[in-house]
Amino acid sequence: MEVALMTIDLRGLVPAPVTPFNRDGSVDVDSIHRLGSWLASVDGVKGLVVLGHAGEGTFLTQDEQALVIREFKNAVNGEIPIIAGITGEGNTVAALEAQRAVEAGASAGLVYPSHGWLRFGYQQGAPQTRYKEIYETSGLPLILFQYPDATKATYDLDTQLEIAGQEGVFATKNGVRNMKRWDTEIPVLRKTYPDLQILTCHDEYLLHTMFDVDGALVGYGGLAPEPLVELIAAGKAKDYAAARAIHDRILPVTKNVYHRGSHMEGTVALKEGLVARGILEHATVRPPLLPLPAGADKEIAAALQSAELGKVAVSV
Repeated sequence: MEVALMTIDLRGLVPAPVTPFNRDGSVDVDSIHRLGSWLASVDGVKGLVVLGHAGEGTFLTQDEQALVIREFKNAVNGEIPIIAGITGEGNTVAALEAQRAVEAGASAGLVYPSHGWLRFGYQQGAPQTRYKEIYETSGLPLILFQYPDATKATYDLDTQLEIAGQEGVFATKNGVRNMKRWDTEIPVLRKTYPDLQILTCHDEYLLHTMFDVDGALVGYGGLAPEPLVELIAAGKAKDYAAARAIHDRILPVTKNVYHRGSHMEGTVALKEGLVARGILEHATVRPPLLPLPAGADKEIAAALQSAELGKVAVSV
């Protein structure tokens, strides 16, 4: 079973939305519909990535993962693609996960590295086999995910080039968070594969990376899509002054969401921000995530206000 390959255009903003929960911890379908329909209504949003870090994807059961894919697809009326995070540890486990994602309605998959590699590193050639088996089993078009340089799951340039050249791989989400590597490796990827869609996922370093990419695949887009669409446009126009002005306007939000002790706290902060914007009623997360310290919700709401990101009206 093969989904339409290479016809997915993610050149713009691709938010990675949170997964809303009810207060009892179950998946909140009504809030998925509010969140998804709002994001899809923003001009410049080209797709949604669900079941990622921001979406607490690895905290969900298989049935819940399928539910989230289906309901986000319903929320956007099939008008933009739903991309599923593929996170299973082994090749076969991940391939079967991708197969279930196709059955649930996903148009593409964002392939996470096998998580054992974060601690122990990977054998040369192993990441390539992961993408190959996932695609051959599921037919799901795939996005190469480059992890931060600080981890042992970051791919060297040769590995990235080999994966990008494999059948089924049409884009890369790069979050290397090492600007020396970014400045030297992204041009090589661009030159070698001109049709490869290059997307930044540097939520906290968007200004630096915005001038070299086709778009942004970021959790941040699930909270503040409007200025990020403008930032992408400024980057493509090589208009540094405009991009800097947008960056500075949203910097208080960036600091309150992403300049925290752990990047995982950003998921909780995104939910608090969506409460402030009127999309969610509360910021319930699943353990091991914890609520933010007292007062953080007010700080996030104030930052959004200062960035002129107020409540949104959503009718579903």
